[in-house]
Amino acid sequence: MSNPIIKHKFTADPTVLVHQQSVYLYTGHDDPPEGIDDYVMNDWCCFSSTDMVNWHEHPTPLRATDFTWASGDAYASKVIERNGKFYWYAAVTHAAITGKAIAVAVSDNPEGPFTDARGSALIDLDMLPGVNDEMTNLDPSVLIDDDGQAYIFWGKGTCYFARLSHDMISIDSDIYKLNLPYFSEGAHIHKRNGTYYLCYGFGEPEKVAYAISRNINGLWQFKGILNEVAGNCETNRPAIVTFKEADYFFYHNGALPGGGSHRRAVCVDRLFYNDDGTIRRIIMTSEGVSAV
Repeated sequence: MSNPIIKHKFTADPTVLVHQQSVYLYTGHDDPPEGIDDYVMNDWCCFSSTDMVNWHEHPTPLRATDFTWASGDAYASKVIERNGKFYWYAAVTHAAITGKAIAVAVSDNPEGPFTDARGSALIDLDMLPGVNDEMTNLDPSVLIDDDGQAYIFWGKGTCYFARLSHDMISIDSDIYKLNLPYFSEGAHIHKRNGTYYLCYGFGEPEKVAYAISRNINGLWQFKGILNEVAGNCETNRPAIVTFKEADYFFYHNGALPGGGSHRRAVCVDRLFYNDDGTIRRIIMTSEGVSAV
């Protein structure tokens, strides 16, 4: 049985990219002490595979406190490549400004190490006037569109998005809100054949739902549930990637021994599109995927 795909430690909140015929999987790392049932996440992990089955772990590429302005907490993240550099967008707790914030780190290599790209938060609560929820700035997801313009999506309870500057480390627009049914957290944006797909954690406990649009600015059409509640876990965060002409859906559950909502485990199953561009419901399996 291949799911969960990482079995020797608790991992969560996957993000994935393909580089030079390898898949790079970046995850959060649930590490609560024995007897503590809460989120304790200090660093992120990096794994790579050439066949989707055998995963090699790299040294710890990034810690929350590598951002000197942050007090800790390694929440969900997104890694993306541009012009030979790799940018890591992550939610952390700000040390000086109330609430969570979005950080960005950079590396010349997909396995890191990564360093703070700007020395300050890319997005903090002060940039959202009138918003008092300290958890708002969670779970960034980034897309570089066909014309080179980059966008960032994020949020908790409300989904926000903005344009990124070409340097990938600053915001280049107003911050906009999206109205998505039962948006909880865990946004993931990707594009296929001219259609934008925005997946997200839906309700509580979280299923994964998705919406589509032909324009990054909307209107977004809600398309329903993509993935049911993942076993023994209150949250979910999807990641979708195409590798060697097949599509894959990464997520997390609480399936490892001793696992649960605060000791999660990353899994992967196949993803299939219908002829009209919609996505078939994900079938979560214990077997996982076959080697490619």
